[in-house]
Amino acid sequence: MPPKNDTTSTNSAARTSRTPRTDRYTRAARKSGTDRRRRLRREVPGTVGLLADAGDFAAMRDYRSFVFDDHRDYLRHVDGLLRSLAAQGIHTTVALFDPEEFAAYAAEHGLDPDTAEARTLFTAELAGAGLPYTGQPIDDLVPLLVDEAVRQATWEYATALLAGVGTCADCGEDIGHASFERAAAALRRLMAGAGPGRHHLVCSVPTETEQLVAVLHAETGPDPEEPPRIERRDGLDFVTVLAAGLALGGPGGLVLRSTTEEHRDRVHGWRLDRGRLAVLSAAAVFNAYCTDADTGEPVAPEPGVEYCPGYEVDGPGPHH
Repeated sequence: MPPKNDTTSTNSAARTSRTPRTDRYTRAARKSGTDRRRRLRREVPGTVGLLADAGDFAAMRDYRSFVFDDHRDYLRHVDGLLRSLAAQGIHTTVALFDPEEFAAYAAEHGLDPDTAEARTLFTAELAGAGLPYTGQPIDDLVPLLVDEAVRQATWEYATALLAGVGTCADCGEDIGHASFERAAAALRRLMAGAGPGRHHLVCSVPTETEQLVAVLHAETGPDPEEPPRIERRDGLDFVTVLAAGLALGGPGGLVLRSTTEEHRDRVHGWRLDRGRLAVLSAAAVFNAYCTDADTGEPVAPEPGVEYCPGYEVDGPGPHH
């Protein structure tokens, strides 16, 4: 007698044979989805707001939702967080977190400042003002962030000065724009006259409220037709500060130090005088370099340095 067609047994066997395979497919699909999300996460940049200053850290402790009570411990945790994000392949920007700016931001947007959400939203706004994390220790990162903040503030202030100078009463030309063009041309002449080598330039312009200082590193090759290698942001900062000095028409100074393999270092100098870059003599450059800026006391000349006169870099044309 043939066996009965046991449908229940057949279905049960079918389920038994299919279920593990289905589970494998499900687990594989979930794993694939997790891997894709992880890879996608690596393409989403992040920003960390850092309380580098102990005073700023103390100000944030007034908020109950801020869980840290020791600045060094906080910095250690931030360091660990940055390393963890880097290990996951996540690009992270680090920016200085200013409690006063944060409080103003929260008030302007109607946010409760004593919340992680408000801090997160404010930190997201800082992305453009930070530096990319490249694995450096937190103690090395902090001074870099401070320097970047000073540079950004200097550029913003110099830009505001140029925008507020106005137009020439005689010809109607925008003085700020004309000064920027002159400063850019002066930088090109500075590089052309410096010749091949590595060059370090410093422009200092005193204003009513603060001292504007811009530093530029450049390198030129033996081919005079080849443009000098200058970091774009450094060039913009330098030209903007120099332009502000030209537009304001007050005092200021510019120093160029060149280093080459065949010769000892050379130092050239200029002074800002009534809207022009005037050439300094070799003796004036020596005096400027060998005098303490704070005390006025003489300083021993640096060995291996040749103090040279400046050369003409301010082209002819209308000067407002």
